Amino acid sequence: MRTLSTPSPALICPPNLPGFQNGRGSSTSSSSITGETVAMVHSPPPTRLTHPLIRLASRPQKEQASIERLPDHAMVQVFSFLPTNQLCRCARVCRRWYNLAWDPRLWRTIRLTGETINVDRALRVLTRRLCQDTPNVCLMLETVSVSGCRRLTDRGLYTIAQCCPELRRLEVSGCYNISNEAVFDVVSLCPNLEHLDVSGCSKVTCISLTREASIKLSPLHGKQISIRYLDMTDCFVLEDEGLHTIAAHCTQLTHLYLRRCVRLTDEGLRYLMIYCASIKELSVSDCRFVSDFGLREIAKLESRLRYLSIAHCGRVTDVGIRYVAKYCGKLRYLNARGCEGITDHGLEYLAKNCAKLKSLDIGKCPLVSDTGLECLALNCFNLKRLSLKSCESITGQGLQIVAANCFDLQMLNVQDCEVSVEALRFVKRHCKRCVIEHTNPAFF
Repeated sequence: MRTLSTPSPALICPPNLPGFQNGRGSSTSSSSITGETVAMVHSPPPTRLTHPLIRLASRPQKEQASIERLPDHAMVQVFSFLPTNQLCRCARVCRRWYNLAWDPRLWRTIRLTGETINVDRALRVLTRRLCQDTPNVCLMLETVSVSGCRRLTDRGLYTIAQCCPELRRLEVSGCYNISNEAVFDVVSLCPNLEHLDVSGCSKVTCISLTREASIKLSPLHGKQISIRYLDMTDCFVLEDEGLHTIAAHCTQLTHLYLRRCVRLTDEGLRYLMIYCASIKELSVSDCRFVSDFGLREIAKLESRLRYLSIAHCGRVTDVGIRYVAKYCGKLRYLNARGCEGITDHGLEYLAKNCAKLKSLDIGKCPLVSDTGLECLALNCFNLKRLSLKSCESITGQGLQIVAANCFDLQMLNVQDCEVSVEALRFVKRHCKRCVIEHTNPAFF
């Protein structure tokens, strides 16, 4: 006869450190754990509480806490707001609470935090308990977040891949010990995976349905990886060939973030556009080899593109901006901070073709002046966020034109700009909800 067991909170939460939660609220522990770590698993508590303190605090039936009178479905609803470490503690109160705390509906999400936690072991224990009613699989678990757990290895991800076929969201940001092998296990065994965050995982260079990262074939036997959201920020080993393989296997991508993937070039973007025609949000910030030719490829996304970040891509000029503005008329967000080759001409073309622009960052673009700003204000009336940080040619006159036309402006960054106090007050009068970030000590 199988004995019921539950992971100990002490396994999940090291002393005085936050544990992991089930996706609701923060992972703050209400009480610290002292002494040695208790056993990894334990039997469910007896039906009646026998702790000495509880016996002393016992009262007549009519004075008992009303929570005991709540029906099971109400208790489950209460438990749904608890972080996972507290759920484990509740499971130790009594047999009824044990059964309710391990209701599968409460375990759609697991979140682990902490650099020192033995995350591989915690995942193994938790999945084993969750598989108790459905041997070898956790049918309810859809989200696993272990971002920042530096002790996570391929073994921990393999546990998730083996036991969680319904997984839809996986976040392993900053887990630098995982490799392509672990990612292969997850995408191969979790066909419903839609959201994958491997930012900061420097060993990850490819995501495919083949173990060999160098294979450039189309998806094997017509299979596709269903990932729509992929964040590979700071995967600085990623190269064009790896991006080619990713694009060939992840054709349903709509959100792709490649910030600081410094080895990528225009050729990688060409591969991306061949296979992934549905991208809505794309970031290639700090990819220093991306140039106007790369933006010409990005422009092939046409009206589907809504978000584009090319910050600090020093090889981008007005030519690349014209490509994007001409074909991507529904662009809502553009971050071109640090693209020093952009001038008033590029800004004018952008304003006339992307009239629905809501957010624009052209900070540290020294060639942008009041002339370009005026054209922007007269065409993009829906502008809500504008950053002009360190734009040396911007003056108060340009800001006043913006304020007089963009009434919905909510954020304006003019730090390190030569702007008078009168101009800032003019902006505040016309855009009452606008938060102004500035470096003028006379304005408050």
